[in-house]
Amino acid sequence: MDETKKSLEKLGINELHDDYISTKRFEDGGQYRFEVPGIQGPSALESLLNACNDYNLTIHRATQTKGIMFLLDDEISAMVDLAREANIQLFLAVGPRAPYDTSATVQTEEGKRIGYRLRGYNNLVYAIEDVKRAVDLGVRGILLYDEGLLFALSKMRDAGDLPKDLLFKLSAHAGCSNPAAAKLFESIGLNSLNPVRDLQIPMLASLRDAIDIPIDIHTENPKSTGGFIRHYEVPEMIKVASPVYLKTGGSVAKHHSWDTTEKEARQRAKQVALIRDLIERHYPEAIMSKL
Repeated sequence: MDETKKSLEKLGINELHDDYISTKRFEDGGQYRFEVPGIQGPSALESLLNACNDYNLTIHRATQTKGIMFLLDDEISAMVDLAREANIQLFLAVGPRAPYDTSATVQTEEGKRIGYRLRGYNNLVYAIEDVKRAVDLGVRGILLYDEGLLFALSKMRDAGDLPKDLLFKLSAHAGCSNPAAAKLFESIGLNSLNPVRDLQIPMLASLRDAIDIPIDIHTENPKSTGGFIRHYEVPEMIKVASPVYLKTGGSVAKHHSWDTTEKEARQRAKQVALIRDLIERHYPEAIMSKL
């Protein structure tokens, strides 16, 4: 095993000790930011932002997960305007994915392992068209589920076919769960990594040590992905994995593409308030990014 560990070390993948603490930060020196996922439309986003004002909360990112192709142009524009006024990042998800097309395999127990990846050339084209439509409407954050799509979009961004300020975020549904995979995604243009939801603290540390981009960590989850709530682990998440986006409010939903109501958007904001208060009690020296 020692020889294998030496080989990995040459690749920038190290064995860590229990006392590992991340010294990496956001560009403004912050260790953590708040992200609220599952905000599928403008009414939910507006309700979330109003609730954040009521709770005196700062959030940094809102993410839509159902797919760009389910939103009208006016709805996308409204979400872009709301995010701009609130000074938060807005990420919209690529719509085409295996469960939405004609795949019979993905509906089976065995086939579920292909996740939300794209099948064939045409679906790759459809996904890129979905992204280009959102970009034309002012979106600058794209949530991806497929590493091949990330590769293609990143090359297009490098070539100037997409805006240079366009950011790519990888979903937990892509299944990243080890430092080698994390380095691969970073190397092909990823800007923000969401690993699988149940990684233990030392596992998160191994990802952080291997990459420099932010890691997006679920602080709780819908029942469809385990339903576990990790609030008391958040201080350790920040210590070992900063810079992190704390993905908060997921337990309000029943599944990944859940259509969050205005009432549920307020509940998601309450979850953020609970995490904020917990950090202030148990890790008050943690630095929240100002974005």
